[in-house]
Amino acid sequence: MQRQTLDALLRARDEKRAVVLATRLRDGIEKLIYPYDNIEEKWLIEPVSQVVKSDKSRTVEGPDGEWFLNVFNPPLRLILVGAVHIAQPLARMAGDLGYDVAVIDPREAFASEERFPGVRLVRSWPDEAMAELAPDARTAVVTLTHDPKLDDPALQVALKAPCFYIGSLGSKKTHAARLERLTVAGFDEAALSRIHGPVGLAIGARSPAEIAVSILAEMTARLRT
Repeated sequence: MQRQTLDALLRARDEKRAVVLATRLRDGIEKLIYPYDNIEEKWLIEPVSQVVKSDKSRTVEGPDGEWFLNVFNPPLRLILVGAVHIAQPLARMAGDLGYDVAVIDPREAFASEERFPGVRLVRSWPDEAMAELAPDARTAVVTLTHDPKLDDPALQVALKAPCFYIGSLGSKKTHAARLERLTVAGFDEAALSRIHGPVGLAIGARSPAEIAVSILAEMTARLRT
């Protein structure tokens, strides 16, 4: 690997930016491809998208020989808004799946180290916290409070970002009211369709742990497919 290639990979890691190192196997020629930018080599668009989504590097056949596509993805992140009961198993399970988890809640009685050991806690208001965390294309955002004062500001930031998943806890009636508020705030139907609400797959979940499973399953499906 060339020194300038290594330096670019380190910069991408620091910027939490996905990048694919494409190497032509017959002669070692290298090129860096940033999947969320305009890719000039059209034949690379689909295979680069596949390795980024799957997190698996692989060899592909190009017009000038075989290329090895080595994917360097930033860590997956999960931002939870609301340090409620469901957030506890959800944070634990997401951590086991490799997510870097942050829980936002200005209520210190909820967002405590005792309830969320080893989890990053952000005790500022959601609009400030979300701006600090800067969600990107490797980030999922799930709001859990049912409180518009907390959920809505976080959703507004998430909808303006390239998050791969946005979900909100609540009934169909609660979600309809949420969409009305966000429409008044200036978001169109295409933007609002990104919100999974009620959040999670419909598996009949009842307990906080089961609801956490349904949310993570839906997140995984959205990420991988």
